[in-house]
Amino acid sequence: MGSRWTTMAVLTLAAAEGELRFSELKRGMAGVSQKMLAQTLRALERDGLVGRRVEASKPPRVYYRLTGLGTTLVAPLGSLRAWAEQYMSVVQHHGSAFDAAFPLGGGGGGPAGQDVDGSA
Repeated sequence: MGSRWTTMAVLTLAAAEGELRFSELKRGMAGVSQKMLAQTLRALERDGLVGRRVEASKPPRVYYRLTGLGTTLVAPLGSLRAWAEQYMSVVQHHGSAFDAAFPLGGGGGGPAGQDVDGSA
């Protein structure tokens, strides 16, 4: 599950409850480039998470769907999304505090043995 596009592709296909054409999938994934979507779908197909069907026409129509294995990801990804929605403001707060403490973004985290908020 290498990128946000992978997660988004799986969840978009799951919401469709069937096949989607490449262009339909792209419309459901705001911000993804055609190249990135093609790479993402190829990787998901390679891993057995997405199935691909080509319909002979001019130009060919290509359809994508989740495989049985792909559908097993939907619940865990939904949980991850819910966690992110619940805690994103906390994560952003910690990131801002870290950036303020280490303005160049760097080096070695906070004081030894402590989180940015001072807890151990």
